[in-house]
Amino acid sequence: MSWISGIVVYFLIWWMVLFAVLPWGVRVAEEPEPGHAASAPVRPRLWLKAAVTTVIAALLWLVYYWVYQSGWIEFRPGS
Repeated sequence: MSWISGIVVYFLIWWMVLFAVLPWGVRVAEEPEPGHAASAPVRPRLWLKAAVTTVIAALLWLVYYWVYQSGWIEFRPGS
């Protein structure tokens, strides 16, 4: 696997994990301010969620890399 392929796989994993992490800990306001959506979170804590996403994605990428290097799964046809 080239380093470009590794970055692309990490990027794809990161985005999938982000969408799984975004709903964690979301609480909506009991009385939303005028002009705000009723479903808008009070404290979205996006920086924390981005950090958690980065760590989880790195761990998943390491598992992917280990499986790829071990040869358990071949991605080349005819190999």
